Amino acid sequence: MHSFLDYIMGGCQIQFTVAIDFTASNGDPRNSCSLHYIHPYQPNEYLKALVAVGEICQDYDSDKMFPVYGFGARIPPDYKVGVQVSHDFAINFNEDNPECAGIQGVVEAYQNCLPKLQLYGPTNIAPIIQKVAKSASEEINTKEASQYFILLILTDGVITDMADTREAIVHASHLPMSVIIVGVGNADFSDMQMLDGDDGILRSPKGEPVLRDIVQFVPFRNFKHASPAALAKSVLAEVPNQVVDYYNGKAIKPKCMSEYESSRTLAP
Repeated sequence: MHSFLDYIMGGCQIQFTVAIDFTASNGDPRNSCSLHYIHPYQPNEYLKALVAVGEICQDYDSDKMFPVYGFGARIPPDYKVGVQVSHDFAINFNEDNPECAGIQGVVEAYQNCLPKLQLYGPTNIAPIIQKVAKSASEEINTKEASQYFILLILTDGVITDMADTREAIVHASHLPMSVIIVGVGNADFSDMQMLDGDDGILRSPKGEPVLRDIVQFVPFRNFKHASPAALAKSVLAEVPNQVVDYYNGKAIKPKCMSEYESSRTLAP
C-alpha cells in the first residue's frame, strides 16, 4: 500500500482549479453587505476565503498556475458572443489560457473582472465540475500517477442544479479528481453537507453511488478567527486519502517509484 507522500515524491502533480460563485445571492458588489463588496482597502469575504484557502492549496500545486473560472454571472457580450449567463467563464476572460500565476494572480484577476460582471444566477455548479472532469478523464489514458485534479469551489450556499451536480460528482468519483467546497458567508449550507457524503453515501438521481468520497465541505465562517494550521487541516483533511484510494483502486503505482525507493534506502 503506497502513501500519499510516495505518489507526490514519485512525480504525481496536484492540479488545482478554482471556481468562484458570482450569483446575485451574494449581494450587489457596490453594497457593503455584499460578500463581493468592492472595498478600496479591505478584502471582502470572497477574497479572505480565496487567500486563506488558496495559500494552503498553493503549496501542493507544482507549477503554481491556477485555471480560475466564475459561474452564475452575466458576462461582457464581447467575451462569449450570444452567452448571457455563464457557469464556467475564465475570470481573466481568456478562454484559451484561464491560468493565473499564484494566488496573487488569482486575486488580481478577480478584482479586475468583478466590476465587469452582473451578478445573476442560477447557482449551477455541475458545468464547472464537468469541465475539470474532462481534463481528469484525459489523464486516465496515461495509466500513470502523473496528475491529480482538485477543484476548489467558493460559493455562498444553495445549489440550483442539485440533480446534475450529484450526477457530475458520481461520474467524477471514477476519475483522478477531488472537489473542495468552501462555504462563504452565513447561508444555509445543508446542500453542501449532503454532497460531502460524510453522513451517508451520495448517489446520483438514478441511484448510482459514488465510487469513493471525493467531496470535502469547509464552512469558512468557522475558521475566520482560527489559525491557518486549523484551516489547512480541515481543507486538506481528506485529500491525501482520496489520492491514495484512487490510485490504489486502479492498481497504479507511483511513477518514479524505483528512483524514489532507492533514494529513500540510501538516505541516512
